[in-house]
Amino acid sequence: MGMEEIQQQDSQEEQQVQATEETIETAACETEASEADLNELEEKRGIVNEDAEKHRKLRDELNNQTKEWKSKRDALNGQVRELVDEAGKCREERDQLNQKVRETKELRDEWNQKVTALKEQLAPYRTEKTDEKNEVPVKQLKKQLQDLEYIQQTKSLGKDKENEIVKQISVLARQIEEREKSYEQNDEIKGLVGQLREAKAQAETYHHQVSEYAEKAQAAHDKMIGFYEQADRLRKEADAAQAKFIECKQAADEEHKKHIEQIKSVHEMDKDAAAYKGKKNSVRKKKSDVEGKKEAKEIFERFKAGDKLSTEDLMALQKSGYL
Repeated sequence: MGMEEIQQQDSQEEQQVQATEETIETAACETEASEADLNELEEKRGIVNEDAEKHRKLRDELNNQTKEWKSKRDALNGQVRELVDEAGKCREERDQLNQKVRETKELRDEWNQKVTALKEQLAPYRTEKTDEKNEVPVKQLKKQLQDLEYIQQTKSLGKDKENEIVKQISVLARQIEEREKSYEQNDEIKGLVGQLREAKAQAETYHHQVSEYAEKAQAAHDKMIGFYEQADRLRKEADAAQAKFIECKQAADEEHKKHIEQIKSVHEMDKDAAAYKGKKNSVRKKKSDVEGKKEAKEIFERFKAGDKLSTEDLMALQKSGYL
């Protein structure tokens, strides 16, 4: 390369360096403004990030509450199902007992009808026998006996009156016993009386069974109602827990949405900050390149003047493109 070409190249490089320096100065001014913007951006980022963290913590708290309300709701609904199952068992037991009540009532009524029929068969015999002897009917004697016993048990009597009533009671009881024995000596009557006693005993047995089954059916019914009432109370609690569950879940979803929005804002700010820093690094690199070219030019001038160059000088020239 001739001296003229070198001088021309130097002139071009000086123009390029000058232009680059002007660009760097402009970029430096912009960088200083960007630095202020970056500080403001980082300050704003810190505020937004802190707000995002608050939303995250509140979201997590609400999610924990949501889990607690869900757990309570499920536990209450489980208890409701158990109570309803128990009520169902009581209902089945009640219905079975009521069926037994109906069946036993039918048997009791059948035996009561037999009692009535047997009494109707015996009535003519009693009337005839009483009419023949012109006697007071046994039924009337028994009524008199009951009246005297009632007076003895409920009224305050003197000693003489007490003894008189006791004597009357004894006489009536003996008359009734004798009349009934005499009455039952007739074989036909005796058979009917035996059947009547048996029918009364059967009717009484079934009557007791009806009462027993009815009491048990009522007890099963009361238990069933109790289980249903407990289930209703717990169901209301479960419904309230469900309402709180929905409330907390909606609030948690809202806090999550706000958290995500703030995080997105933080990411956008990070991108802007990265762009500012990239621009700053670019200016710094250009400035470093210009300074390197200046240094290389000075070295090259010394080289042309005949100075001996060091290894570092040669590397600087090579890096700047002079070699």
